[in-house]
Amino acid sequence: MTDLFEAIVRCLIVLAAFLVLPLLVGQMEHKVMAHMQSRLGPMSAGGFHGWAQLVADGIKFVQKESITPIAADRRVFQLAPAVALVPYLVAMLAIPLGPFFGQGILIGQDLDVGLFFVLAAMSVGVLGSLMGGLGSGNKYSYLGGMRVAAQLMSYELPMVLAAASVAMAAGTLSLIGIADAWEPGWLLAQLPGLVVFFVAGLAELQRPPFDAPMADAELVMGPLTEYGGMRFAMFLLAEYAGIVVLAGLATVLFLGGWAGPWSDQLGWIWALLKIVGVSFLVIWARVAYPRLREDQVNALAWKVLVPLALAQLTLTTVLVVA
Repeated sequence: MTDLFEAIVRCLIVLAAFLVLPLLVGQMEHKVMAHMQSRLGPMSAGGFHGWAQLVADGIKFVQKESITPIAADRRVFQLAPAVALVPYLVAMLAIPLGPFFGQGILIGQDLDVGLFFVLAAMSVGVLGSLMGGLGSGNKYSYLGGMRVAAQLMSYELPMVLAAASVAMAAGTLSLIGIADAWEPGWLLAQLPGLVVFFVAGLAELQRPPFDAPMADAELVMGPLTEYGGMRFAMFLLAEYAGIVVLAGLATVLFLGGWAGPWSDQLGWIWALLKIVGVSFLVIWARVAYPRLREDQVNALAWKVLVPLALAQLTLTTVLVVA
């Protein structure tokens, strides 16, 4: 009975994090972009520093109607938002946040293959956009869906190779084991892998400058062109949840997870601060860099990231064997 109660509590904590953290990242994106681009709108809603902007967005989405186009494949079209969102909830189950006031590691479920589990869940989440593009019955959505498929195939390989390099260095696929094996010199030794992992993660999430599938100047809104109301909001929430999962995984793999002063008691705070920091970099990249062309997106993956990830994996192999 005690084990069942503990499992329920862990699931509730993960669900609460899934509902809160992506919304906080969305609010942070509003504020960061408002400051970097001198946008006045997101700084006005609700008074002080535009604190109610997120509330206003939520009310807007609730009031809008969700319409299914006549030419759409209804089941695929309606299922796509859930396919995009739910895998990130599943992925959060296996990402550890560290010791919680001396009460053990804060995690939904520790898995021996936690790294591959999270990477697989992230890949499934991308399929939601592909389903939305192919099921909308719209030529712009279809082209956007094809671009999603191309990016998934191009960037999944370097992302997995970069993660595999870390797993090889740690000698385990458990995310808790990887975080425990981390050393300060690890960041420098795995720095190329961190760059590859971060860039590939941006591309998988279709975040700028890798938002060619959305490309509003070319494809209206790509796979999301026909979506409105709460269905569009689910895609938006999935994007922010993907940022949280990417930041959490990068924190565990490359940044030491909960390593920091008084980590035995406050490790989960250090992990959250690192996740916020990586999320800020994701938002900053959106503002700082222009969108890449479709040929540039694929060239970067196959000509730069894959060779760099293979070189990192080879170097790690030599160091581990030696």
